[in-house]
Amino acid sequence: MMFNHALIEQAETLIDRARTAGVMVATAESCTGGLVAGLLTEIPGSSDVVDRGFVTYSNAAKTEMLGIPARVIAANGAVSSEVARRMADEALLRSNADIAVSITGIAGPGGSDHKPAGLVHFGLACRDKPTRTEVCRFGDRGRDAVRLASVATALDLLADGVDLFG
Repeated sequence: MMFNHALIEQAETLIDRARTAGVMVATAESCTGGLVAGLLTEIPGSSDVVDRGFVTYSNAAKTEMLGIPARVIAANGAVSSEVARRMADEALLRSNADIAVSITGIAGPGGSDHKPAGLVHFGLACRDKPTRTEVCRFGDRGRDAVRLASVATALDLLADGVDLFG
């Protein structure tokens, strides 16, 4: 997937701001499959800011890589604020980052009445700050559109996190 000019500029700005603030970033991604980390690492010099990314597409990966109990996923569903919060918290704990963003959702096609395509949950964990979650309903606009909208939202959240340190 090629990133559009607006997303690249957004990532460049985030990298510059994080570098100035002296913070490192981690990602924990499900429905975006590593696109946020991929975009950030497209930027020259991003190694100053990007620590690592966890691609936890399956429920088993969320348990094995991030330590989220299978019972929590079973009780809430992988696409939930609770799982997004835990993904962000665990990415922060399992990295050298100061800020971690998580993404879990249904890019489509498919979904259900309860969890339709385009439903995406985000988490933002920052060292010594309360973790926050956000939910977006991007609608069934197609898989690529939902994933790209999720990347843009994740970059916005990371920028909010950088502001807490700047």
